[in-house]
Amino acid sequence: MTEKCINPLRRRMIEDMSVRHFASKTQHDYIRTVMKLTRFLGRSPDTATNEDLRRFQLHLTRTARARRLSTPPSRRCGSFSP
Repeated sequence: MTEKCINPLRRRMIEDMSVRHFASKTQHDYIRTVMKLTRFLGRSPDTATNEDLRRFQLHLTRTARARRLSTPPSRRCGSFSP
């Protein structure tokens, strides 16, 4: 990807994380979460209000809980049954 293709907000976020010496996996995870926030909002994340962020956190909590409940206990423990 060339520099021209990167959204200015995303570039700023990457620069800020680099200055703070975030590991590449952490940077990847943060960017993925901001992409989820963007889809959740349906607009740019820099327009998010405190209430939008609260609703997004609740959404993440609910979807994580639903995923945990739908996963069989043997898969959650890391063991596999034949």
